[in-house]
Amino acid sequence: MTLWFAFALMTAAAIFAVLWPLGRRKAVRAGSDVAVYRDQLEEIERDRAAGLIADGDAASARVEVSRRLLAAADAAVGPAPPASLLWRRRAAALAALVLLPLGATGVYLPLGSPGLPGEPLSARRQTPQESRSIQGLVSQVEAHIERNPQDGRGWEVLAPVYLRLGRFDDAVKARRKALELNGANAEREANLGEALVAAANGIVTVEAKAAFSRALAHDAQDLKSLFFIGLAAEQDGQREEAAKIWRAMLAGASPNTPWPEVVRDALARIGSPMPPGPGAEDIAAAAGMNDEQRKTMVGGMVAQLAERLARDGSDIEGWLRLLRAYMVLGEREKAHAAAADARRALASDPEK
Repeated sequence: MTLWFAFALMTAAAIFAVLWPLGRRKAVRAGSDVAVYRDQLEEIERDRAAGLIADGDAASARVEVSRRLLAAADAAVGPAPPASLLWRRRAAALAALVLLPLGATGVYLPLGSPGLPGEPLSARRQTPQESRSIQGLVSQVEAHIERNPQDGRGWEVLAPVYLRLGRFDDAVKARRKALELNGANAEREANLGEALVAAANGIVTVEAKAAFSRALAHDAQDLKSLFFIGLAAEQDGQREEAAKIWRAMLAGASPNTPWPEVVRDALARIGSPMPPGPGAEDIAAAAGMNDEQRKTMVGGMVAQLAERLARDGSDIEGWLRLLRAYMVLGEREKAHAAAADARRALASDPEK
C-alpha cells in the first residue's frame, strides 16, 4: 500500500507541474522591449549634449521613442483573463489531476498483474516461456503436496517433471514417496533407480542397482531395469556381460518399438557387433511354427532391419542383408527400392 501511495503522489506532482500555468491569473512580464527603448532615450540625450544632433531633432526623436516605450510597457503587463475563462481553466486542471490517475488505475487493475511478485529481467530473458509455464504448474502441484503430503499420485506426477527440469534430488525424493505411498512394483522401483542414476551423473550406484534388481524381481522382463543393469555391468568393466544383456533385449524387441536404437548405440559404444541375424533361440522357435508364422517372424525382422538402416545408412553389411532378405522373400520391388536407398545413403563413400 505504501508503494501505491508513493506512485499516486508522484503522478499528482507531475500533473500539477504541467497544469499549474493554466490556473495563473497574469502573464509573466517580459520587459525586454521597455529596457531597449529606455536605452535609446539615454543615447539621444548623450548625442544632444555632445552636439551630434540638433535640439529639434533630439526632441522629435525623444517623442517617437517615448511613444514606443509606453506601448511596450502596456503590452508587457497585458489584460487579466475574464473570471469565467479562469474558472474553466482551473476546472480543467483539477479534472485532469483527478481523472488521469483514476483512469490509468482502472485500466491497469483488470489487465495488469499488481499482485505478481517481481522477477529480475535477466532471469526472465534466460528462462524460456515453456519452462516458465511448467514451473508455474510445478508450483501449484508442490503447493497441493504441501497441504496433502500423503497424496501418492501427486508425488508420482511431480517426479518425471523434476527429472525434465534437472532437479534430480527432488526427483529421487518424489520417487521414494510414490513408492512408499503407492506400493512397490516393477515400474516404481525402476523409476527410483533411474532417478538415482540421474542424481549420480549417470553412474549406476549400489543403491540404484538394488532398485533395478527389486524391479526385476517383480518383472524379469522390465526393459528399463535390464538396460541399466547392463549399464552397471559396463561401468564395472564387464563388457561381455553388458553385451549379453543388451543382445537378449534386442532379440525380444518388437519391430515397431523405438527403444532398440538406444540399446544398439550402447552396444556400439562398447565395441560389440550387432547380431547379424536370428539367433539360435529364434531358429529353434521357428522350427515349431507353420509357414505363415515363420513368414510373419521373418517379415518382422526384415522390417526392423530396414527401420534401422533408414536411421543410419552407413552399414554396408546391413544393406546387403536387407537386399538378400527381400530377394529370398520374392519382394523384388522392395529390393530395387532398398538398393536405390543404399546408393543414396552411401554416396559419400565411393568404396562402399
